[in-house]
This record gives sequence, structure tokens and C-alpha cells, in this order.
Amino acid sequence: MLSGILFLALTLAIYLISKKIYAVKTKVYLSPLIITPLLIISFLLMMGVSFDSYNAGGKWLTDLLQPATVAFAIPLHKNFKVLKKHAAEIAAGVLSGTMMAVISSVLLAHWLHLSSNLATSLVPRSVTTPIAMNISQSIGGIPSITAVFVILTGVLGTLIGPTVLRLFRIDNEVARGVSLGTAAHGMGTSKAFELSSLTGTISSIAMILTALFTLTVAPALLAVFLH
Repeated sequence: MLSGILFLALTLAIYLISKKIYAVKTKVYLSPLIITPLLIISFLLMMGVSFDSYNAGGKWLTDLLQPATVAFAIPLHKNFKVLKKHAAEIAAGVLSGTMMAVISSVLLAHWLHLSSNLATSLVPRSVTTPIAMNISQSIGGIPSITAVFVILTGVLGTLIGPTVLRLFRIDNEVARGVSLGTAAHGMGTSKAFELSSLTGTISSIAMILTALFTLTVAPALLAVFLH
């Protein structure tokens, strides 16, 4: 119990310090969402601490993920008129992005010669972790492996997403929000809120819709591409 509290305190301390550093020097590779897990993993490996021992305290943060999602309701309420105006474009963009994420995951699994279990674990990689793990279990994947794929997708989306948006000169706030929320779930949404409140709000909606669409289309697309 005591060790769990210490690991929880360590995680929070690293996050808060890295957040202060990021506020001074806004570089993607200094993001707390990247620095914190890297330092925690390095610490656990160097000290020989098992994940179960760390998770005795770390799970409290995981348990807060789902109620924290409710906080997204505040910017949604503030920007309701804009969301209503662009509802069709947002839904169409997220659905297209979701289908591409599922299809590209299956093709990547084929290219890497992954087993069926790993392939289905990879499919919900663009969905926020708690929902992705449930989807993974429902389609025959391995939830713990899916969580790893989700984190990797979020980190990559945070790292290269803004660069891709600049290269393709995508400066519309709605388009930016849809792109980051659909491709990189909560991490992308965190980055989107750095761009603007509206971009973050659209990204929040995109993240939620991505989860719903993945739950709907993933079984059908898997039936087509895996059999």
C-alpha cells in the first residue's frame, strides 16, 4: 500500500515538473505525455520494480480516466452552436478516418505477419484507452496489448500530427480537431487544446465518435479483411 502511494506521488511529481518545463519550452518531445511515461518506465527498469507493484498506486490514475472524460462536456457546451453548424462534416470526417484506421491496422498487421490475436488487438489503436480495451476484448483481441498500441498511436500522433497539418496547410480549426481527435484520441485532443479551445472541443467530439464508429464498423471490416 505504501509503495503504491509512493509510486503515485512519483508519477504526479514527474508529470507536474515536466509540465512546467513544457510551459517554458514548448517542444513536442518535451510534452508531459511523452516525458512522464518514458521516465517512469526507465525508473522501473533500473530499480527492477514490477508493473504490478507500480500499478498498485498507478491504477488510481487509470480509474480517473473515465470520470475525467465528463470534463469534456464543458467546452462542448460552450461551442455547441459551432458543433451544430458543422455536425455533418465532423461526422463524415470521423467516419472516414475511423475506417481508414481500421483498414490500415489490418494491412499493417498483414505486412508484419502478426497473428490474428495481435491483428485484432491493433485495430482499436486510435480509440481512447478504456474504450479501446473493451473493444479489443469484444473482437477477440488482447486488451493489455491494445493499451500499448493505443499509447504508441497517441505518442506518434502528438509528435507528427502538427507537422502533417502544417505540411498540408490545414489551418481550419474544425479540420484540425477532427484530424487530431480521430487519429490520436486523448493525446491528440490534449495537443488540439494547445492550438485553440475550439480545435480541442472538436477533437473531443471526434475522439468520442471514433470510439462509437470503431465499435460499429470494426467487426464488419475485420470479417472482410481477416477472412
